[in-house]
Amino acid sequence: MSRRFPRDTVGALRGDGRGWVLLTVAVGWLFTLGLRFLVPTLLPQVKSTFHLDNAAAGLAVTIIWGCYALMQFPAGLLTDRIGERTVLAASLAGSAASLALLAAAPLFVVFLLGAAAFGVGSGLYGPARGMSLSKAFPANDGAAFGITLAAGSLGSAVIPLVGGTAVGILGWRLLVGGTVPAFLVVAVLAWVTLPDPIDSAPRTDGGSAGASPSLRAVFRSLPRALGDRNVLLASVAFTFYLFAFQGLTAFLPTYLVTHEGIGQSLAGLIFSLLFVGGTICQVAVGTASDRYGARPVLVGVAVVAVVTLLAVPAVDGRLAWGVLVFLLGTRLALAPVTNSYIVARLPTDVQGAAWGFLRTCLFLVGSTGSVFVGAMADAGRFDAAFLALGGVTAVAVVCYAGLSPGE
Repeated sequence: MSRRFPRDTVGALRGDGRGWVLLTVAVGWLFTLGLRFLVPTLLPQVKSTFHLDNAAAGLAVTIIWGCYALMQFPAGLLTDRIGERTVLAASLAGSAASLALLAAAPLFVVFLLGAAAFGVGSGLYGPARGMSLSKAFPANDGAAFGITLAAGSLGSAVIPLVGGTAVGILGWRLLVGGTVPAFLVVAVLAWVTLPDPIDSAPRTDGGSAGASPSLRAVFRSLPRALGDRNVLLASVAFTFYLFAFQGLTAFLPTYLVTHEGIGQSLAGLIFSLLFVGGTICQVAVGTASDRYGARPVLVGVAVVAVVTLLAVPAVDGRLAWGVLVFLLGTRLALAPVTNSYIVARLPTDVQGAAWGFLRTCLFLVGSTGSVFVGAMADAGRFDAAFLALGGVTAVAVVCYAGLSPGE
């Protein structure tokens, strides 16, 4: 991964038609991630509709993330074989169908099926997104990942904010169902603008661009691909980060409403500040990692993530909450830097499969964070749950610090 800081970052990302690739992938991620965080914002209404407790509501969020996790390895295999364009378009179209089911669910069990379907559909997006950006921007991967994930953070800020404000008027069903046309439009955009697999760059292993290793060869290559010490350390760190992030985002709006006595509209606004902070930090940190290397950036951001989580039980007042939640958003900068760091160190012949396998493991473990916090909340230990998340994030700091110097 290049450390050269480009004189004109925007120009470097737009050359040779790559701007359309970045725009399409970023917009698709904006809607995919934004909808994933709309559900936590609407949990109070969903709980009321289906008469749920916090643990059951957390289960719905965990199912989304769990199915998302389980799709990562198959999505990586598919990306290696049929190309990023087909997988990304299929992900967006499948997400549209699942959201229609989610919005129309007459029973909680059907709602859970819709949540699972959305996890599957959106789960196709991650590996293909990573491979598309890695191929299109080999010298500026940190900046490209940063912009794309910042777009996701922007969607995560705006969509839940609109949802939290409008849910009292429109209801949660109409809000969820109203996003279906947007997903379909971006699916068409992905099919039209992204390069066909036949136009992809040749593989560096000497094979043809259109050839893919057999499934048996892929499984034989995984130990080689995943045996790198830095890949393992970064992956373990990211797993702890995801667990804490999932627990935080699944129940922060509920915590603000039920524990702090803040109205839902204002709670939605405060929650959106987490992603505003993340958007700003992701762009800046992604570019900084290209210049200074990933290790110092990851350690610094993770330390801030620990401190801000530990401060949650001590904060009081709406203004203070706005400032803290904005600072909590800096943790989102860990994702683009870790993603680009790991992808750049995987063998190109099984890059999609190896990255997908890793993402399955990372997100499957991370998805349990919402159930953990939900169970703690039902036991009357909401504050202790956030302190525990801070401790989990501290383990990530240690792992990031263990990366090779100069990396």
